[in-house]
Amino acid sequence: MSANLLEATDLFAANELLQSLGCTDGLPVLPPTPERVEALVLATGQDGDTALGSMGPVGGAASVHKVAVNAAMAGCQPDHMPVLLAAIKAVLQPEFDLGEMQGTTHCTAPLIIVNGPAQSVCGEFASGFGVFGPGQHANGPVGRALRLCMLNIGGARPGESDMAVHGHPGKYTYCLAEDETLSPLPPLHTSFGYAAEDSVVTVVGAEAPHSTWFVTDADDPLESKRLLDTLASVIANPGSNNVHLGGVAAVTVVLNHEHAQVLTRAGMDRAAIQQALSERATIDREYLLHLHPGAKLKRDDGERIPAVRDPAKILVIVAGGPGLYSMVMPSWCAGPHRNSFVHAEVELNQFCEVPGAV
Repeated sequence: MSANLLEATDLFAANELLQSLGCTDGLPVLPPTPERVEALVLATGQDGDTALGSMGPVGGAASVHKVAVNAAMAGCQPDHMPVLLAAIKAVLQPEFDLGEMQGTTHCTAPLIIVNGPAQSVCGEFASGFGVFGPGQHANGPVGRALRLCMLNIGGARPGESDMAVHGHPGKYTYCLAEDETLSPLPPLHTSFGYAAEDSVVTVVGAEAPHSTWFVTDADDPLESKRLLDTLASVIANPGSNNVHLGGVAAVTVVLNHEHAQVLTRAGMDRAAIQQALSERATIDREYLLHLHPGAKLKRDDGERIPAVRDPAKILVIVAGGPGLYSMVMPSWCAGPHRNSFVHAEVELNQFCEVPGAV
């Protein structure tokens, strides 16, 4: 985006101008006026010129000010900024393969998972009913702001440098909080060595959520095994990149809290769930070759091809309302680092509250 100020007569004209310049995601935006951008920069507690890193695929220089401009267009409030900055810092880590991810033909999008006090201190990040859908005030703008940064700083434009064949709606916005209140599991970020009281953003490249039906029955001694088998069969679907690209990348499993309780009642912690899913998420070699004769498979895998070889790469979180459904999100699995999931601490100590909304 140009550093020069643009002028427009009204909100409609401002949107038309920004759209014509290719600065939007196709939806209406709020004009990034100097006053609104300044308030967002101030909320970070950092200088606007602070460099955050280079954002691929075009290698644009991400600064706090540039992030704030895109956050203003996305409708972010000042208290959202620490979470957004943490997400930016996370995806700029080399392990995330952002530049390569932006240019792939796969539909992958960065999913932001928020843990710790930032869930409420930095706005009300939703974790329950409809968590991937509309109506979530913090989830929507923060996820959208990251996408606008990827467009306007990273230069990923559909059909030019973003070559996703179809994409998916998460490429507009893809952000949720883990349900730490109802979850029977410890918060996700504690798995990475953070304390529960730390605020952390985890970002993983993910397809759209694959709905996974399971009816609970506490009287069934095989209940937990049936749930694991159901989830594993979705992870190892024969069309997923995880199956075809060596089973070396991440998969995200979002359990509703009732499904999570099925597994914890069976005495399983997160590591045990990951291990069980890794062991079960396999596909028959002959069946896969029948569907995809050109599939390049490792000779030493035997008759079952694993979708996820390392259990630690299955991200298991709890979110959504109660009921029949959990969600599984395969990933892209390519790039120099296989588009690894990344995490960054939310720096609440630098947060400066700004009175009023922008």
